Amino acid sequence: MTVVNYQTNVTVDDGLRAYLIKVYNYMALALVVTGAIAFFSSQSEAFLNAMYVMQGGNVIGMKPLAWIILFTPLALVIFLSFSMATMSLALVQFSYWLYATLVGMSFSILFLTFTGESIARVFFITAATFGGISLYGYTTKRDLTGLGSFLMMGLIGLIIASLVNLFLRSSGMQFVLSIVGVLIFIGLTAYDTQKLKVLYYQAVEGGELEGKLIVFAALTLYLDFINVFLNLLNLFGKRRR
Repeated sequence: MTVVNYQTNVTVDDGLRAYLIKVYNYMALALVVTGAIAFFSSQSEAFLNAMYVMQGGNVIGMKPLAWIILFTPLALVIFLSFSMATMSLALVQFSYWLYATLVGMSFSILFLTFTGESIARVFFITAATFGGISLYGYTTKRDLTGLGSFLMMGLIGLIIASLVNLFLRSSGMQFVLSIVGVLIFIGLTAYDTQKLKVLYYQAVEGGELEGKLIVFAALTLYLDFINVFLNLLNLFGKRRR
């Protein structure tokens, strides 16, 4: 009996490992797509002129196209959250790659605001932090469900405070919000990683549901990663003169 249980656990662990590899591969590829599009978009004068009001190589305003590209990813996330069950796997995957592409286009402004060296440095800091926290979320025996609920409430508060600061334009408040943002999304990284196990047991191996859940899980971790990155960049990024 012991041998059978052991063999069963090994099978489950192997299946979970394969599932997680697919999730992290999707996430990593999306980050590559976002980074590549952000860089090449920032090098296109035609694209920048279509997106931003430029003066002396600096962004002094955003045109309607920039606002559309900025808010469309949010609409996509909401659409996926409520409609994924009825969508085909191909449409879910298309929405995922479209999301990564649009975020990359909106991130073109980062290369106009921060130096390339500081962007690269903060990216690797984010990758190391994300990797360590995600590993903790996977290996910990502690139930992080309560932490996840608390962090989601904190995230709502962060969003409201960020919207208020759009009008106040307080650098001090932005500094505090960036610190809080890093802490919230680091916590959500651990929580979401642990939640991947739950999603795994809900999936039908090899079926369309598994494919959809892999994409949705990858999108969740992708969002955690880029939000940690953006907040760290606000804190430690070197701005162009």
